[in-house]
Amino acid sequence: MEFSGESVLVTGANRGIGRAIALLLAGYSHKGGQRLKVWINYRNRHEEADALKVEIEKLGGRVALIKFDVTSEEQFVEGIKTIVASDGGLSYLVNNAGIVLDKLAVRMKTEEFRHVLETNLTSVFVGCREALKVMSKQRFGSVVNIASVIAERGNMGQTNYAASKGGMVAMSKSFAYEGALRNVRFNCITPGFIDTDMTALGEDVKESYLKNIPLARLGQPAEVAGAVAFLLSDLSSYITGETLKVNGGLYM
Repeated sequence: MEFSGESVLVTGANRGIGRAIALLLAGYSHKGGQRLKVWINYRNRHEEADALKVEIEKLGGRVALIKFDVTSEEQFVEGIKTIVASDGGLSYLVNNAGIVLDKLAVRMKTEEFRHVLETNLTSVFVGCREALKVMSKQRFGSVVNIASVIAERGNMGQTNYAASKGGMVAMSKSFAYEGALRNVRFNCITPGFIDTDMTALGEDVKESYLKNIPLARLGQPAEVAGAVAFLLSDLSSYITGETLKVNGGLYM
């Protein structure tokens, strides 16, 4: 895959899907010949972020750590400013950071609903907005937002999560319209059930889900990472406002 840009920020990159995305992207080179520079965002668990940095460097990649909480507008804005000051711009953004706080709707408190929306949706708005400001000046850029199959099919006990991820998909389409004027693309990926610590399923629950997945297995973080790389790359230069399903056929 070819990449015209030089740097990418991946939020929540110290573990799970974010880690796989950062690791894969660090192996690609941009048209200038150098490897993409990957900015690994994390909020806590510094040891995991540092270990990923060391792993990427051993493979010959270019990498930097940047600590901020995506739910803090001020920190997110300052984080992107730091990257631009260092690299002269920002080519790509992957909004991956997110949380789950599952509970049946009748037992869910309003603050629990709002907390998930603030983390999963409002933070992505801030990231997209700030990236669009930078990328518009460059007349180039690509953003991928990590949503979820739950945005498309819903799920018991996840009204807050479904609302946050569904809102992300709809919001990305509007950003795509605005970004197109400046050659900035916005797309979403809706992963299905991916084998990470965020998808902690008991064996009985896991078996019941597998019955509904045509490929009859959980997805791997690297499979989501491959889809992200495609949507960021020049191979997808005529794709914007799209939602790419990576769910094993769970929702078609």
